[in-house]
Amino acid sequence: MSEPTIIERLAAHKALEGVPREELEWLAAHGELHRYAAGTVIATPNRDADRLSLMIVLGGYMAVYVTRGTGRRKVSEWRAGDVSGALPYSRLQKTIGDVVIEEDSEIFEVPREVFRELTRECPEVTAVLVHAMLDRARLFASTDWQDEKLMSLGRLAAGLAHELNNPASAVSRSAKLLATTLPATETAAYELGAARLTDAERAIVDGMRAHSLIPATTGVFSAIERSDREDLVTAWLESRGIDAHVGEALAESGVGVDALDDLADRVSEAALLPVLRSLAAGLTARALASDIERASTKIHDLVSAVKRFTYMDRTAVLEPFNLAQGLGDTVAVLASKAKAKSVMIRLDVPPDLPIVSAYGGELNQVWSNIIENALDAVPEQGKIVVSAAASGERVLVRIVDDGPGIPADVKARIFDPFFTTKPIGQGTGLGLDIARRIVQRHQGNIDVKSEPGRTEFCVSLPRTPNAEQKPA
Repeated sequence: MSEPTIIERLAAHKALEGVPREELEWLAAHGELHRYAAGTVIATPNRDADRLSLMIVLGGYMAVYVTRGTGRRKVSEWRAGDVSGALPYSRLQKTIGDVVIEEDSEIFEVPREVFRELTRECPEVTAVLVHAMLDRARLFASTDWQDEKLMSLGRLAAGLAHELNNPASAVSRSAKLLATTLPATETAAYELGAARLTDAERAIVDGMRAHSLIPATTGVFSAIERSDREDLVTAWLESRGIDAHVGEALAESGVGVDALDDLADRVSEAALLPVLRSLAAGLTARALASDIERASTKIHDLVSAVKRFTYMDRTAVLEPFNLAQGLGDTVAVLASKAKAKSVMIRLDVPPDLPIVSAYGGELNQVWSNIIENALDAVPEQGKIVVSAAASGERVLVRIVDDGPGIPADVKARIFDPFFTTKPIGQGTGLGLDIARRIVQRHQGNIDVKSEPGRTEFCVSLPRTPNAEQKPA
């Protein structure tokens, strides 16, 4: 039996099923059959698109691999019955990765230079190829988005671990100290009970216990002031022959020498030592409990911000979105990266900012991508200002940094997919491309203005009409 002709093989091709024979004959006359051995790399990211051809896979198997921040991985594959390579009307400038022949393959290739004639002479083939191009674009867009989200998640996880470490350590440390303090508190309580205070004396002690604790967040005392206060309290205790070990706790709580003088005048000499020990033990326990509450609240707030930022417990549907909350959460989850460079991020967003309609956490991804780029660009101790305001029927979000600016030759390309000025492995070149696509999906637009010392990204989004602001 004779080998089937190219026309017969094209007619049997799954993608070209039903194409008129005269169009298949045109393809056969303008293309060429190539055979490739397994392991052959037939295209690389450095290969110009004008050297690519339309590839109709007649047999075998090939795949495309990309190397990005997430490592080398397969993003697509084509087998007999598929079409790949350059396609009519595609704006492909270069391959996104290495195209590798995985099995011995037969590929019928049509050169790019005949595409204009192809679209004129073969309308049915052109329709098939345009659909293939759209399917490929959707696949690559989804893959790109997933890669960028994985890289963002990795950065977020690293920053979150660092940000959670301090309050988690504080909780652990304070809990251990509290456990060692409780026996002293119980002993002091027994001694105070044995002192048989009068009702007046008990009221004095209760008053001091209720009003002496200074929250650590007030910043009332510097380290030197605390040390000086402790020295004064310790000297006061020693002058009366009282154990000085309670001095630190009393000084930390805010009890001063004047208050101690008043206490000594109003309680009996026998009751003074049990009262002071009870106050010191109780105030120490309360201070440690306050430290635990403050640190655990910080952990809770940060985890809540991350949940809102990622919409990890919400479905990706179009719904009212609180821009003020989203911007605040984004700044919160990037706080550790800002601290590492001593960069100040100022948030200037009114709480009553009009809401917009958005898909899940997609807009948060926009803010994250832009702010992360700004953090990379600004110098140590730089400044980033995130602001938002209503403007007619739209809401404008501006992210301004004081970095060196974007060179003119780079500015024209910053939204191009895979374009990056970062070293290999530190960026995918997809962050701003994805941000642009997300904004466009929300019927918005994104602009950039840049000069040395000031770069501004402005995102304009339509506000949701006749909707009240609600928390995310």
